Amino acid sequence: MKRFAVIGLGKFGFHVAKTLFEDGHEVIAVDRNRDRVQAMDKYCSQAVLLDATDTERLKALGLEELDSVVVSTGTQISTSILICYHLKEMGVQSIVAKSLDDDHAVILKKVGASSTVHPERDMAARIARGLSRPNIMDYMPLEDEYDLVQVPPPGSFVGKTLRDLDLRAAHGVLVIAVKEADKAKFTLVPSPRYEIKENDLLVLLGYSEDLKKIRDMG
Repeated sequence: MKRFAVIGLGKFGFHVAKTLFEDGHEVIAVDRNRDRVQAMDKYCSQAVLLDATDTERLKALGLEELDSVVVSTGTQISTSILICYHLKEMGVQSIVAKSLDDDHAVILKKVGASSTVHPERDMAARIARGLSRPNIMDYMPLEDEYDLVQVPPPGSFVGKTLRDLDLRAAHGVLVIAVKEADKAKFTLVPSPRYEIKENDLLVLLGYSEDLKKIRDMG
């Protein structure tokens, strides 16, 4: 079990906190709006009514001992910037902050955020990828030139082992995991002797262009 805090319980923060809690983690949920805190109460370990810009009360929560803190405040850019700064000063090692735009994200990282998310843009990209690349079952953006994708195997892969295909040499991509149709979990770093079946899903890492070539083989 890990320990998290979510500061700001709008739609995004509410669902982040609720999901983490449902996954079995300890979650401290913080907001200055009483109604939001009350609505969150049964979906977290501790719901706290608090203005997170109040540094003394924020320090009392012991957030520096948690695995990560998510900052998901509203449209007041200055508020999230100030909170991230204070969290960093308190010694919080992992701070994930919701950004409103690219400039906001840059500032958040400069004042202490470990990473930023832009929910509307990120979800839009995910939906667009699903529409434009229908045979990609899932998509995770990395650096500009790289993708981590989950795809069904092209017909020419079926019946061959990973050693036979040698995708790293032939296509410049790595097989990170395989999910077999009759199993609930992924097999991470599968054996070179693994024989690909028609209904498998492959998790591949590589340059976007190389992954596109494999997709087009399908």
